[in-house]
Amino acid sequence: MATNLDLEEQEQLDELKHFWKKNGNLITWVLIAALAGYAAWNGWNYWQREQAVKAGAMFDELDRAAQAGDADKVTRVFADLKERYPRTAFTQQGGLLAAKGQFEKGKPDAAQESLNWVGENAVEAEYKTVAMLRLAGISLDAKKYDEALKQLDAATAPEFAALVADRRGDVLLAQGKANDAVASYNKAWTQMDAKVEYRRLIEAKLTALGAAPEAVKVPGVAASGAAK
Repeated sequence: MATNLDLEEQEQLDELKHFWKKNGNLITWVLIAALAGYAAWNGWNYWQREQAVKAGAMFDELDRAAQAGDADKVTRVFADLKERYPRTAFTQQGGLLAAKGQFEKGKPDAAQESLNWVGENAVEAEYKTVAMLRLAGISLDAKKYDEALKQLDAATAPEFAALVADRRGDVLLAQGKANDAVASYNKAWTQMDAKVEYRRLIEAKLTALGAAPEAVKVPGVAASGAAK
């Protein structure tokens, strides 16, 4: 004969069976989805780590080729790097390194292609800005001033604002727009940290244009000049 405890347990078991029959499939699918998501997250992290390791090895190969001055190998390795691991930081760095090696070996078109790729594909604004700054330099050398200014417009990382303004001044000066160049150099000089040695070069540019920053003007020079 069943005791009261047996009957109570049986009743709870029946309720559990009823609940599971009604909701079991839904709970199972939710659990499967959660486990699948967790597994996918772990798999994604593993895949990213693996990609980074492989991309790092190829970047080392690219670096060795660049140091050896082998521009052709630099181009080949970077082509493989951007095809296999386009989203890694190593590939973005590789594009900048490849462009440097290509430009130094007299291949500005190849360098421009590498920099364009970084500018179009870089995830971080800093890499894109460096690429655009270097592209603007190549365009300036080629006297493609309007193109250089457009490239500088795309260089938006705040950390490089002073360098962008300085390069813009170079382009404007080459266009014969001295007043605009002075304004851009002044902006660069103001924004750049006084401890950075490059700031002295910007001062020299301003001084050569007769617009030395107020902070570096020698007191009494203007007055004595006027007396003459």
